Amino acid sequence: MTKEQIVEKIKQLKVIAIARGVSPKDSVALAKALYDGGVRIMELTLDQKNPESWAETANAISAVQDAFGETEMIVGAGTVVMPVQVDLVYKAGAKLIISPDANEQIIRRTVELGMVSIPGAMTPTEILAARRWGADFVKVFPAGALGASYIKAIRAPINHVPLLAVGGVNEKNLGEFLAAGAVGAGIGGNLVKKEWISSGEFHRITETALKITNVIANLKEGV
Repeated sequence: MTKEQIVEKIKQLKVIAIARGVSPKDSVALAKALYDGGVRIMELTLDQKNPESWAETANAISAVQDAFGETEMIVGAGTVVMPVQVDLVYKAGAKLIISPDANEQIIRRTVELGMVSIPGAMTPTEILAARRWGADFVKVFPAGALGASYIKAIRAPINHVPLLAVGGVNEKNLGEFLAAGAVGAGIGGNLVKKEWISSGEFHRITETALKITNVIANLKEGV
């Protein structure tokens, strides 16, 4: 799948599931649970406090890619803050690089390697800088604290930049963010709950994913 095709898939599917601290084994079970709920894009985050875990995250990315293939489940790396991490997850098969901030080095390295760049930003200045450096999307973070009205307000002058709402988004407010002009959203703890994974209750993740994808389907149908 080309980078351009992945960009279009994100715009079409609209939801990126965010998973933190998931082992390679659990990442495959998680991917299946998300897939069964209609979610086809997931982000496995790097733990910046624990560099020793970065290799395991890369292995989890590889495990999902091997189990599903890039056409069935698009996998990216999240909380990427150093160029060396971009290289690590690229070798593991990551297709997306998602960051908490707008870092020029990260964005340019991501673009250089042909991956989709999704840096985080809050202000119009940060959003436009990220776009100039080559970002494909900009995640507005923390969207839950800022509110859908913030997305709507900043989109008035910068409606050419595709924005993703991330942080505090769930099935109850997702529609508000999409209606405000976000092209999609990243959903973490409200979808990928650690306690569900640790207790093996993957069906609950599927159930929540279905609620989220139903919101999107209803919006597309104008319900």
